[in-house]
Amino acid sequence: MSGVYRSAFGALLGGTAALVLLTATGTRAQDANATIQLDPIVIEGGNSDGSATGPINGYVAKRSATGSKTNTPIVEIPQAVSVVGRQQMDDQGAQKIDEALRYTSGVFAQPFGVDNDTNWIYIRGFDATQKGTYLDGLQNFSFGFGGFFIDTFGIERIDVLKGPAAVLYGGSNPGGIVNYISKRPTGERLRYVETGINSYGNGYLGFDIGDKASDVVDYRINGKISGGDNYTDFSKDFLGVISPSITWKPDDATKFTILANYTHLDLTHDGGSFLPYYGTVVDAPFGKIDRKANFTEPSIDDYNREQASIGYELEHTFDNDWTVRQNLRYGYSGVREHNLYPFGYDAFSAQPINGNYDLSRINFMHDTTVNSFVVDNQLEGQVTTGQIEHTLLFGAEYKFFDIDQIQATGASTPISAVDPVYGVPQGPMFAPYIDQVVKRHQIGVYAQDQLRFGDGWLVTLNGRYDYVTTDAQGTPEYEGDDGQASGRAGIAYEFDNGITPYASVATFFSPEIGVDSNLAFLKPETGQQYEVGVKYQPTSFDGLITASLFDLTKQNVLTGPFGAQFQVGEVNSRGFEIEAQANITEAWRLTAAFTALDLKVKEDADEALIGKQPYLIPEVQASLFTQYTFLDGALEGLALGGGVRYVGSSYADQLNTLKVPDVALVDLKLGYKKNNWGVDLNVTNLFDKDYVSGCQGVYVCSYGEGRKALLKAHLTW
Repeated sequence: MSGVYRSAFGALLGGTAALVLLTATGTRAQDANATIQLDPIVIEGGNSDGSATGPINGYVAKRSATGSKTNTPIVEIPQAVSVVGRQQMDDQGAQKIDEALRYTSGVFAQPFGVDNDTNWIYIRGFDATQKGTYLDGLQNFSFGFGGFFIDTFGIERIDVLKGPAAVLYGGSNPGGIVNYISKRPTGERLRYVETGINSYGNGYLGFDIGDKASDVVDYRINGKISGGDNYTDFSKDFLGVISPSITWKPDDATKFTILANYTHLDLTHDGGSFLPYYGTVVDAPFGKIDRKANFTEPSIDDYNREQASIGYELEHTFDNDWTVRQNLRYGYSGVREHNLYPFGYDAFSAQPINGNYDLSRINFMHDTTVNSFVVDNQLEGQVTTGQIEHTLLFGAEYKFFDIDQIQATGASTPISAVDPVYGVPQGPMFAPYIDQVVKRHQIGVYAQDQLRFGDGWLVTLNGRYDYVTTDAQGTPEYEGDDGQASGRAGIAYEFDNGITPYASVATFFSPEIGVDSNLAFLKPETGQQYEVGVKYQPTSFDGLITASLFDLTKQNVLTGPFGAQFQVGEVNSRGFEIEAQANITEAWRLTAAFTALDLKVKEDADEALIGKQPYLIPEVQASLFTQYTFLDGALEGLALGGGVRYVGSSYADQLNTLKVPDVALVDLKLGYKKNNWGVDLNVTNLFDKDYVSGCQGVYVCSYGEGRKALLKAHLTW
């Protein structure tokens, strides 16, 4: 057990002991403050205390469906859950999903710096980018370069469930999942427009319109158009998003909501990544590579995404109070991409040789089309057996994923790391090394029992079985199938003073696509997690504090060098997380987080790697963001806020001989609101810190984003 982990374990034990002591003795302070009434900080329609998908008051969500698929208080979910609401996103000036998660415990976002076509997210040390993202409870599965890009403007809240979620969702990232909850009709009039521009010259215009169309029909439509230059040389983008939704509610028992989206993204790639360790983290003979340099060929660089989805949520409650739900979505994504990116110095070396400062480049292109379909059928009801109250959930889910992909490389020329010259002809392109159609079918059945008894005891029991078939036609060609059960058991006790200790154990099942070096179809990743923690909802102010210890193991990890990979790997992630979100008063809100990880390779094809820490992932992260708004007096309407983000050191290589140093970044928020209009200024990385966000090997180091200022104005009517 590492020193960091021992300290975290001791801190949790000490904190739990103190909380139990408070439970036993009670406090006069709580009684004295029991009459404090906090007004909602955000009023956008919907009941944020009673809804698992609606707007959140300030920074504090009370309920979530992500950890149980039922509308459950967060304190009753036997795993750590974080929620980032619309108000927090706006206060922090988050324009992308990964930006919105930078202050969330257990989450490492933007490990590759600026990347305007992908939201990179790691949870508890494991990559959630492809298998761990969901939209309105349905998986946004991605494979290769085929997936879905979600913009923040159409999102009401982001729920993060930490630890395995296969028992609910049938295969996902073992470290946790991120569930994006769409804005949807509220039944109230909404007229909102927002416009802004950042210090790179990238501007946007967004709108959000909603109302009642009749006594039984509500509608909402939001969208955004943006474009301009980005952080690194030559990089630019044009984004258009529109998300209409409509709700039909003929009576109190029935609700039918249609959710649709169209997204277009056209850009020239960002630079600042795929750079060598020598020349970014440490000096090369010439010093460091310019963090804004972009080593693509701007005349041929291209990225184009056309994406659309449509689905619905249907819910009906019978006279016996049993509820049936069907959530369904079809998605289409077409992505074409051509990019040149560096990969080491000339001749693909890790360091310059004989004064040659040229970078080798990979000439890469792909054409990928994805069609996906997901439907989740649920039956929920409550029964009582003796002194035990049960909330029962039964479900059957079907997922279909179809990807048609071509990937190819071509001839390329090197480029100087210190004085790049562009416009040299590239190519020709070689024959595709991947030209295939992959189809995957998955069906899962599941059950859940949430038991309440004994004036505070809470028990959650889950079970699920999934069966998956995969067929790949073309180059390469393979097929396979697998089925496996997963489970979760959790227990908690809810004290009257808002303290809820809990413990859980969960297994997971995550099917893979592909073959190993023996052309054997890949087995699913499996493993288990043990988690203990405590959740606390203070009675003296509106807040939620969660502290957790976990031990998570992932098995059947693909290991070995490219061309000789086998599933013999095992990685263990143990850690401590604590997070506090609070609306301390109507004027003052904050969020704070701390994460300590002990991440180790337990089994690997290369015995030298056993006991080593996987590269890229920092051991420690901490953050604090707070905002105060003057509610009266001469400064009425003025908002002052700021935050500090600390990202600890990480390794750049598998043998743990090269380190990436830690960094502390400061963010600033200034705002003013009067009547129905307002202006905000957000500055991230206020002191323009020059740093490397992470290295995925000595050839793939990425600069973090420098100072960025965002000025925006908003109006309601």
